[in-house]
Amino acid sequence: MACGCDEDKKVRLLYSCSGAANTGFLADQVWRKLMKDGTGSGTCLSAVGADLSGFLLSAANSDENIIIDGCPVGCGKKIFESKKLPYNQILITDYNVKKGKTEITPELIELVTSKIRDNIG
Repeated sequence: MACGCDEDKKVRLLYSCSGAANTGFLADQVWRKLMKDGTGSGTCLSAVGADLSGFLLSAANSDENIIIDGCPVGCGKKIFESKKLPYNQILITDYNVKKGKTEITPELIELVTSKIRDNIG
């Protein structure tokens, strides 16, 4: 008898920078839209950085960890590297967004979300 579960469905976890700059704000807004549309499941980057065991285990066991970092400082990437966890990094500044300069509008949030969604499938 089948379990009714989707055993072939991959687990994609999404993490976001929420830094003080406009790029962190955009990363957070994009992350929320990607969660809402089912592109992946959002989880807590800070909890990974704080060594909370359940979050580390989830990251280690997921099929894909996607970090949306606001800028090249790459705090999310550095957290995952320090924990020796696999990840794919997306940089908001790669989408023609200038840290401290680009105004974050609903249109920009939608545009960047759409581009990232297309890139990660």
